[in-house]
Amino acid sequence: MAERERRYWLFKSEPGCFSFSDLKSRPAMTESWDGVRNYQARNLLRDEIQPGDRGFFYHSNIPEPAIVGVVEVVREGYPDWTARDPEGEHFDPKCSADNPIWYMVDVRYLSPLERPVTLNEIKKQPVLAGMELVKRSRLSVQPVRPEEWETLLALSRTTLPERA
Repeated sequence: MAERERRYWLFKSEPGCFSFSDLKSRPAMTESWDGVRNYQARNLLRDEIQPGDRGFFYHSNIPEPAIVGVVEVVREGYPDWTARDPEGEHFDPKCSADNPIWYMVDVRYLSPLERPVTLNEIKKQPVLAGMELVKRSRLSVQPVRPEEWETLLALSRTTLPERA
């Protein structure tokens, strides 16, 4: 079977809840991307995002939202156990071990951007006009096309190794 083409994503998080620095401080600089409670984003986590894929880490809901770093997916989608924790903020009483409903992936800190790329800057780039982020998507996980990925890396002045 041929190797799957790497895909690219954008992971949004409010830095007051979970920041790129928080990810770096985790054991092995790895954390599960949990708490997603949108069916479209859930489907991406469950069905599309695979180990080896890369993603931008985007800080949202701050005065100047921006892409600040790059992550690599290290574990494919699996049931989000936080949905079954009645004490947790992401609890969903409809979830069970037999009916998990919500999914998560594990991501690893890969690299900060040399220069963060703000939402305002992204909106000024014609090649990025089709990004979900620009269309005001509220999804916490979004696809990024290869040409968008390359444009954003160039804007950030960041060079990444081909394989981490």
